[in-house]
Amino acid sequence: MSSSHPHSAAPETPDHGHDHHGHDHAGHGHHHAPANFDRAFAIGIALNTAFVAVEAFYGWKVNSLALLADAGHNLGDVAGLVLAWGGALAGRVRPGARYTYGWKRASILAAFANALLLLVAMGSLAWEAVGRLHAPEPTQGFTVMVVAGIGIFVNLGTALLFMRGRESDLNIRGAFMHMAADALVSAGVVLAGGLSLWFGWAWLDPVASLVIALVIVLGTWGLFRQSLHLMFDGVPEHIDLAAVRHELESLPGVGRVHDLHVWATGTSDVALTAHLVMPLGHPDDPFFEMATHRLRDKFRIGHVTLQVVREPFMALCEGAAGATETAAVRQHVHPHPHPHEHRH
Repeated sequence: MSSSHPHSAAPETPDHGHDHHGHDHAGHGHHHAPANFDRAFAIGIALNTAFVAVEAFYGWKVNSLALLADAGHNLGDVAGLVLAWGGALAGRVRPGARYTYGWKRASILAAFANALLLLVAMGSLAWEAVGRLHAPEPTQGFTVMVVAGIGIFVNLGTALLFMRGRESDLNIRGAFMHMAADALVSAGVVLAGGLSLWFGWAWLDPVASLVIALVIVLGTWGLFRQSLHLMFDGVPEHIDLAAVRHELESLPGVGRVHDLHVWATGTSDVALTAHLVMPLGHPDDPFFEMATHRLRDKFRIGHVTLQVVREPFMALCEGAAGATETAAVRQHVHPHPHPHEHRH
C-alpha cells in the first residue's frame, strides 16, 4: 500500500500457527493444548463414574456423611470433566462466516462453570456438615478408610493425566484442580475415618468435611476469578500490558501506540489489536512479520492485528489503559494539533 494512504491492518495470524508468510510458529506458544487430552477426559470420566457408584453405595451403607459428600463431589467432578471436554471440543470448531474466531470462548465458559460447580458443591457439603455437627452419627471407620483410599488413587491418577496442560490452558487447569481437590477430599476422609475408628469421635466426620471444603474453596477461588476475568475480555494474567506497549513502541518508525487492546479468545489463545502512529508512513511486510514474531515469542500472543496511521484518529479508551495512552499522547503532542486528537 502506498504511503499516501495513512492506515492499514496487518493480516491476522492464522489459527493453525503459521504467519502470513507461511512460516511455522507452532512451538512459540500458539497451540491448542486441549487437542491432546481427549483420551485423558475419556479415562477420567469413566473412572470417576464407576467410583461414584461404589462410594455412594458404601456411604449409604455405613451412614458416613464424609463418604456421601465425597461421592456427590465426585459426581460434580464427572460433570466438570464433561464440561471441560465439551469446552475443549468446541474450541476446536473451525472459524466460519458467523463465528470468525470459532468457538474458542467455550473453553473459558467451561473453566468458569467448572469452578462455579466446585464452589457450589463445597457450599452444599459445608451446609450438610454443619447440620450433622448438631447430631453426630457413628460410622464404620474401616469401610470409610478403604473406600476413600481407593478414591485417592482414582482422583490423583486422573489429575496426573491433566498435569502437563495446567499451565498453558485454563480449561485444562480447571479439570486438573477439580481432580486434585477430590484427591484431597478423599485423603481427608481417610484421616477422619482412621481417627474415628481409633478414638470413637463421631463428630470428626462432619468436622473433616468442613475443613476439606474450606481448603478446596480457597484453592478454587483463583480459577473462578481468572475465568470470570477472561469472560469479560480482561487482559490475561501472563500479559504485562505496559511491556507489550513498550515492545510495540520500540519498533522502528513507531512514534507511539494508540488504541491497544489485548484479550483472550480462548483459554490458550490471546489476540491483540493496536494502532501504530508512524509519521513517516506505512512500512513493508517484513515490519509486520517482525512485530508478529516478537509478540508471539515474548508474550504468547498468537493473533496480531496492527493498523498504521500517520496521526491518531480513534477516541481514547477510558480507564487505566486510556490514561496511559493519554499520557503518551501528551508526551508526543503534535506541533499543530488537530481537533480529532482531543476527542474523549
